[in-house]
Amino acid sequence: MFKPEDNFLVGRFQFADFRTAWAFMTEVAFEAEAQQHHPNWENVYNQVVIKLTTHDAGNTVTEKDYALAAAIVKMAQKYLKV
Repeated sequence: MFKPEDNFLVGRFQFADFRTAWAFMTEVAFEAEAQQHHPNWENVYNQVVIKLTTHDAGNTVTEKDYALAAAIVKMAQKYLKV
């Protein structure tokens, strides 16, 4: 679900509704805080775009980004089930 784009790992997610998208974002926020690695993201209604890059490494994609992306994909699975 995440693809490299312009020095970011970018994940695009579409959920059933706004409430589900927000619940997903809340869970991601707690995981990001736990990993001390915070995403750039956008939310419009039921769509969430997450961009990961490591600012401390000159805004490049590092293992920190892949680790958070893997956790996010795992979280997304329960919210994407209809």
